Amino acid sequence: MITKLDTALAAIDDANSADPNQDGGQPASKLYGQRMSEELDRLFPEASDSLKLAARGQHIERWILPRGTYPQGKAGYHAWRRDLAKHHASRVGAIMAQAGYAEDEIDAAARMLRKEGIKRHADVQALEDVICFVFLKWYFAPFAAKHPDDKVQDIVQKTARKMSEAARARVLREFDLPESLAAAFKS
Repeated sequence: MITKLDTALAAIDDANSADPNQDGGQPASKLYGQRMSEELDRLFPEASDSLKLAARGQHIERWILPRGTYPQGKAGYHAWRRDLAKHHASRVGAIMAQAGYAEDEIDAAARMLRKEGIKRHADVQALEDVICFVFLKWYFAPFAAKHPDDKVQDIVQKTARKMSEAARARVLREFDLPESLAAAFKS
């Protein structure tokens, strides 16, 4: 039997299949969503459907709002990220509504995607922890290879600050980081 979760996950994957950006021969947003789901299942096996759909839809249609269409600098970057979060929340919400989810479940996923309540709401923090683990597992090494050490250190520190204490401890157990980077994850 196909569940509403199956229906919504498939709709997110279908939307992300149109991503013109490729990662290993696959649409980048679709691959990212699948990695998010795998990491969520590993870290939070009892996750709600809202959290599962927020994780899968974290980058839904990300290519629609290219970074280059926003001003350079911190203000432009923050505007871009804010607009992306709104778009992701709207698209995932529409998919959830079409699959038959209740308004409170849709609102919960939208809150997570807009990052409303990091460090205050367990589900929002869980999504952020998953995002950070996916970054460290799949995207950190390519990022580090292209940037100077001081920028790498800065990104690692920012990543660690976003994570829960439990997630930072888990990073130290699961990743073999040089001491200069590991220090950012120590409470």
